[in-house]
Amino acid sequence: MAHVSGKRLAKTVIVKIDGSLAMAVIPASLHVDLNRIRALAGAKIVELATEREFKDAFSDCETGAMPPFGNLYGMTVYADANLASNEEITFTAGSHRELVRMDWEDLVRLVKPTVDDLTYQPASRAAA
Repeated sequence: MAHVSGKRLAKTVIVKIDGSLAMAVIPASLHVDLNRIRALAGAKIVELATEREFKDAFSDCETGAMPPFGNLYGMTVYADANLASNEEITFTAGSHRELVRMDWEDLVRLVKPTVDDLTYQPASRAAA
């Protein structure tokens, strides 16, 4: 509905790194590579957090519509390098009805994420 390319629309995925919540900010069209985050974090275990595990951490947001400002929630933020190729990115603003468009460099300046390759392209359904 927003008419934003999946490469420029960022989604925030909540992960658990050795039991602590963190954010992975990735293009909406890609999947997060948990093994890559594990290596970057020097962690033993990285897994997707369930909604039940993270919903209380974002009491000001609709579940699943968290903006990528982990620094405001005491969380480490990892951002996919694919996003850095865009001058600006778009992401949810705490609700499923509102989006924010922001310069990529402003997001980096404000959040100070670890930027690296964090994603993979999902296999096409035709190949399955």
